[in-house]
Amino acid sequence: MNQRIQLASVDDQRNAEARETVRQRISWPSNLTPANVTYHSRGHALLIGSADDVYPAARALQGRGLASLTLLVTDKGNEPVDTLGFSEPLVSQTLTREQLGQLCINGYLGAFSVQLDDGDVPLNLARALIERDGFDLILDLAVTTHSKRWELPPPGYVVMQWQDVEQRGETLESFVGLVGEFDKPRYFQVNSDLCAHSTSGNIGCTRCLDVCPADAISSIQGRIESRIEIDPYLCQGVGSCTSACPTGAIEFRLPETRRQQDTLSTWLGAYREAGGQVPVVRFITHDSQDAERAAGVVTAGHVLDAPLEDLGAAGHDQWLTALAAGAAEVRIQLHPNMPARLSAFLTDQVTQAHALLDALGHDRARIQLINVADTAARDALPAHTPLTAVPLSLPEPEKRARLNRVLARLAELGTPNGERVAMPTGAAYGAIQVDSGACTLCHACVSNCPTPALKSGGKTPALSFLEADCVQCGLCEQACPESAITLMPGFLATDARETRHICHEEAAFECINCGKPFATVSTVATIKEKLANHPYFAGEAMIRLEMCEDCRVKDVWKTMIRDPNAQLKV
Repeated sequence: MNQRIQLASVDDQRNAEARETVRQRISWPSNLTPANVTYHSRGHALLIGSADDVYPAARALQGRGLASLTLLVTDKGNEPVDTLGFSEPLVSQTLTREQLGQLCINGYLGAFSVQLDDGDVPLNLARALIERDGFDLILDLAVTTHSKRWELPPPGYVVMQWQDVEQRGETLESFVGLVGEFDKPRYFQVNSDLCAHSTSGNIGCTRCLDVCPADAISSIQGRIESRIEIDPYLCQGVGSCTSACPTGAIEFRLPETRRQQDTLSTWLGAYREAGGQVPVVRFITHDSQDAERAAGVVTAGHVLDAPLEDLGAAGHDQWLTALAAGAAEVRIQLHPNMPARLSAFLTDQVTQAHALLDALGHDRARIQLINVADTAARDALPAHTPLTAVPLSLPEPEKRARLNRVLARLAELGTPNGERVAMPTGAAYGAIQVDSGACTLCHACVSNCPTPALKSGGKTPALSFLEADCVQCGLCEQACPESAITLMPGFLATDARETRHICHEEAAFECINCGKPFATVSTVATIKEKLANHPYFAGEAMIRLEMCEDCRVKDVWKTMIRDPNAQLKV
């Protein structure tokens, strides 16, 4: 199915017409989430940086509608600022380089907390300097970083280089515009029932925490367990969290991830019906797409654009879906000024996709990143024909089940190597190894597993495992009281991955009174060993451990009837 394409047989005009047919028939799902996050900014601004940068910036901002200007400068500068000429209140405070490094800034537009942690009690600078609880917006001109500088700053926090004359006017104009009331969508929702982050006091999956460039995701410690929370005021819709989440616990509210997958499959089917050939799906941000249109860019006819809020909103599961639904290639169009964690996330996702394609017998070149100005790579014809022309149906609502269906389709279309393939660190693929000599079938692992990967044997004392559902969160390994479980990361490119197998099983121990099976032989032996010196089970009472829960209670009452004082001896 990995046939090389014959270049002479591709009609670009025909492809462009087929693409236009798709656009007219089927719309890409939009983010229709109602705006329910509101920022209130009264215009109390804080400027941070050297005096030679901050004072000219303050002069440029005066008289432009800000409520007040507070300057934190790291030196005295060449010229002192003339505060008499300002139309709004102005306060200037000099900080040493050491104090600048001790600044702790948190918050967002309309609610920034700025504290100086250079003593036993942190100093609230807004309260100290302008008698307010916080600042509304911050202009960061500091070359030396303080203790909190975001990779992707929250709304209201603007970073600029004053010496960049070309960007100076535009940046200041947008800064003074951050006064008033602003609304935005609440992009994501969290389903704690699907989350693999924590259970029974153990911490498992932290993938969403690791990839969020806005630091909008937190692990909140509850009475026993921790839970994931997304701060809607810090979240900027990058989407890497929903792509990194292996269980679907975090997803876009609208459009949902599954709607994007379904639309991809429908698009490719409609493109084929309209006579299109060798479709290439390009994932691109709305902003980049708008910039191309404004510049009059017309892409090659075989390129179908899937517009996203940001590139993190589609990970390797979406890219592989496109290939399994009939795309010849998938291209991810990078854009300028990407946060470092988003760039690292996309690189990791591509590495995972390539490892899976290799394992399933497909050319890894079918998925590639496209650099910002690389128009040749953007419009190039794919090297291979599509893997299939058969529509892909994904009826399951669960993210993992849909991904497994996609992988199964790619396995059918390729030649899996039949081995366990190494995946990047943190990938949600792998198995577990159970030490039969240590496992007592207590099933603590089953109760802590956030997916159906681990199950008990029902009426038979056994532990079964389905690798396709394992997300390598490690909660089973941590929950096992006998340390009998070890994670085995890696993707298994055989049918065994989708076959449930028995990890460990034992004969049931039957109650010595009624004969009912109630535990395993090893469990009873372990409990007898651990309670051998317990006074409650001293002497003949030890045989109670060989009774089921009902018979054990009956035996206790019989003993109390025969000897009422017996309970006082315990």
